[in-house]
Amino acid sequence: MTKRNLTPERIAAYAQHLRAEERAPGTVEKYLRNIRAFAAWLDGGAVTKQAVTKWKELLQEGKAAATANGALAALNGLFRFLGWEDCRARFLKVQRQMFRDANRELKRADYERLIATARARGQDRLALLMETICATGIRVSEVQAITVEAARQGKAEIALKGKIRTIILPAKLCRKLLKYAKKQKTVSGEVFLTRNGAPLSRRQIWAEMKALCSHADVEPSKVFPHNLRHLFATAFYQACKDIAKLADVLGHSSIETTRIYLLTSGAEHRKELDRLGLVS
Repeated sequence: MTKRNLTPERIAAYAQHLRAEERAPGTVEKYLRNIRAFAAWLDGGAVTKQAVTKWKELLQEGKAAATANGALAALNGLFRFLGWEDCRARFLKVQRQMFRDANRELKRADYERLIATARARGQDRLALLMETICATGIRVSEVQAITVEAARQGKAEIALKGKIRTIILPAKLCRKLLKYAKKQKTVSGEVFLTRNGAPLSRRQIWAEMKALCSHADVEPSKVFPHNLRHLFATAFYQACKDIAKLADVLGHSSIETTRIYLLTSGAEHRKELDRLGLVS
């Protein structure tokens, strides 16, 4: 049997394949990061079922089950692409999560403090960007769909994974976006740009939000773009109690995915149990 090696050329070919399938940039980046970590661990060794099993054991020891399964999904996709089906690994069994980690839960008060702090520090772009993600529930990779034209029309068309969905922009948000664009002398196209006129990268948005934490007195573990999407989902569901509609707004193809966004913390669940009054 020909020795199977993870060469840079094979990894690059798989990256091109993922992009051709219109995978989200964040997904491609995550897959490649996990694949390169596996390749570095192999250190030039051959890819075998035994090696993959050992890597799976190491993942299980050092990472949460969901994180380990994400890494295995990246490898399995690569092996399918290369025709190495016999090297694919089974995922770890994960019990359905019942509670959200309180240490990673961004509350409305935290969000409002972040916005107020960003404005006080003159970081108007960051404040408006966070408001835009939180008020619409878009992914950070979808920020580029927020254009001057979209603000004028009150809606944005978002294409991802072969699907197109329409996001309604709140009227107040549209006014703020247009006011900001006018101030920046942006007459068309994307609203959120760097000083050089380039689109903001996922990494830059993440870094700016993390840097704001110490000034806003909010735990960094709670602050990342996707948590703004979670906060939107919670607020939306509390307002309309329609999980199917929320799934459509978020762009989920499965309501099970949406359900994860609506998990309560253990403390909230305890309060709900106390209100049952079943202990005399």
